[in-house]
Amino acid sequence: MNENRIKRNRLLGERIVKGLESRNMEGYYAETKEAALAKALEWIPEGSSVAWGGSMSVNEIGLKQAVCEGKYTTYNRETAGNPEEKRKMELMAYDSDFFLTSANAITEDGVMVNIDGIGNRVSAIANGPRNVLMIVGMNKVVKDVDNAVSRARNEAAPINAQRFGLDTPCSKTGSCFDCKSPDTICCQFLITRFSKVAKRIKVILVNEDLGF
Repeated sequence: MNENRIKRNRLLGERIVKGLESRNMEGYYAETKEAALAKALEWIPEGSSVAWGGSMSVNEIGLKQAVCEGKYTTYNRETAGNPEEKRKMELMAYDSDFFLTSANAITEDGVMVNIDGIGNRVSAIANGPRNVLMIVGMNKVVKDVDNAVSRARNEAAPINAQRFGLDTPCSKTGSCFDCKSPDTICCQFLITRFSKVAKRIKVILVNEDLGF
């Protein structure tokens, strides 16, 4: 990465961290995936119960693999043998010590926007797990909430719809049509602007392109 962009991202990342702290959240800026992984594992004590929502960013820094192979209790719905077992795993996630996820967009002053289909991810961010740990690439930084919503709807959602092979207008055109398709993944919108519980939400910004 160009040195000037590295410097710019570092300065912007530091400003976002201050914005998160002003919102009762905890922030950290990492230059690399490896540094982000090290910080995440520093924050998650061994023996913790850990769950996660669908997140490419968590996978891409190696965090999901690390907790699955480490000394943690994991609630992994992907290992469920049937729908009922999967539902039990999803419910257990709400009582976990750490819920791992990302954001579809984050503003320069620390507000995060997420769109969800089933709602397990946004509901866990809002309440339930004792800690929410979010891995967010600097590619998801936008100026304000309006741009954050636009990014979530017109970039993250179409790419995810294509990734899952869904039959939505955005998967065919690449932009949001505000559809009511049975396959829509834009069912629940969450804007996270403050944490009522101090430092419950922890955000690691990574100077990499992560997720969508």
